[in-house]
Amino acid sequence: MNRSINWEDDARQTVLSGRAILERTSESLARSQRTAIETEEIGTTVVTELGEQREILLRSKQRLSETNEGLSRSSALLRKMVCHVITNKLILIIIILLELFILAAVVFLKFFNKK
Repeated sequence: MNRSINWEDDARQTVLSGRAILERTSESLARSQRTAIETEEIGTTVVTELGEQREILLRSKQRLSETNEGLSRSSALLRKMVCHVITNKLILIIIILLELFILAAVVFLKFFNKK
């Protein structure tokens, strides 16, 4: 009888030990599952934020491209304006020189060419 009690105690200890291991394993699995869920939520948040940032970058790139095109057109317009200004100055200088020549001719004919 002593031996059957000992066997029952051993069996009970084995069952209790197995149950404790099972509970620890269940707790560990539950923690792992919570961690996995939290990680998935964080991952979803990160992916959403990255998508938003991608859209912002694409819009910024588009605006930068449009600005670059505008600057190119402005630069071409400014070059044309500079050419027109230079042309106008040259024409003005020619007109002034022509007027000076005519004035000098009139003065010469009026005062120095008395025959």
